[in-house]
Amino acid sequence: MSGFAPGARPRIVNAISVDVEDYYHVSVFDGVLPRAEWPKLESRVCANTERLLDIFDEYAVRGTFFVLGLVGEQFPGLVRSIASRGHEVASHGYAHRLIYDQTSTAFRADVSRAKTLLEDACGCRVAGYRAPSYSITPRSLWALDVLLEEGYQYDSSIFPIRHDRYGIPVSERWPYIVQRNAGSLIEVPASTTSVGPMNLPIAGGGYFRILPYWWAKWGISRVNRIEQRPVVFYLHPWEIDPGQPRVKTSQLSAFRHYRNLGQTEARLRQLLMDFRFGTVESLVFQVRQSLKGEAAESLALPYCW
Repeated sequence: MSGFAPGARPRIVNAISVDVEDYYHVSVFDGVLPRAEWPKLESRVCANTERLLDIFDEYAVRGTFFVLGLVGEQFPGLVRSIASRGHEVASHGYAHRLIYDQTSTAFRADVSRAKTLLEDACGCRVAGYRAPSYSITPRSLWALDVLLEEGYQYDSSIFPIRHDRYGIPVSERWPYIVQRNAGSLIEVPASTTSVGPMNLPIAGGGYFRILPYWWAKWGISRVNRIEQRPVVFYLHPWEIDPGQPRVKTSQLSAFRHYRNLGQTEARLRQLLMDFRFGTVESLVFQVRQSLKGEAAESLALPYCW
C-alpha cells in the first residue's frame, strides 16, 4: 500500500476528534447495563481523557472533544481542562441516547441541556454537535432543524456508509451545507474512502482498533494525496483503556468494544506522527471562508467546499 516517505508529513491538516464518554455509556451496552446502575459504576473517563490530552500535547496536536453532557455535569473540571489546553469543546448530547429512539421534544431538551452545561463549564461557545453512534439517519434528519434552532452551527453525525445502527450511504463524503427550514448548518461527515460504488470507513473508532493500522494509514493517505481532502478522525477515551471493567454482553458486542484495546494508544501515536491534525472547527472555518468567494446562489447547493 502507498504511504508517505519516512520523515515526510503531508501538507493537508486533518481533523481529530474525541467522543468523551465512559465505557458504560456506549450503545452496544444498551439493555445490558441499566442506566439506573451507571452512578454505581467505576468512572474512568477523566483519567482516560487526561491521558489523551497528554498524548496530544506530546505531538503538539489540538483537536475537538465532543463531550457528553452527563460527563460535563459530573466532571466540569475535565471540560475546563480540555478548553484550557487549547482544544475545542463540542457537544455529544446529554444522555447518550440514539436520536431515532427519541421524540423531537426529548431530543431538543437533551441537546439544549448539554450545550448549556458545557458552555458554563468551559466558558466558551459550543458550536458543534455529534450524535451518539452517528444516529442521524434518514429517519432522524429532523434533528438537524432542532440543532439549528438550539444554536449549533455545525453537525458531525452523518456517516456515509451502510451499518446496522447508522449511516446514510448516499450522503456527501466532504463537509457540505445543509439547508433546512430553520436555516443552514455545515455537516462534517465521518470520513470514508471510495472504492468503486462503495464508501469504506477509514478514520476512527472500532475501524481503527479492529482493522490493521495499514488500512487507516492507506485510507487517510489516499484521501489526502489523491482527493486532496482532509479526513475527520475520531476515537473514544475508553479505547485506550485495556484495563476497563468487562461487561457481560453478546459476542458481537464484546468484539466491537474490546478488540485490540491494548493496541490503540500505540496506533494513535503512530497516526499523530504520520499525519497532521487540527480541530473540526478549523475545517468548518475553511468551508465558511470558501463560501465568501462564492456567488450567492451557491448557498442553495447541497454541497459546498
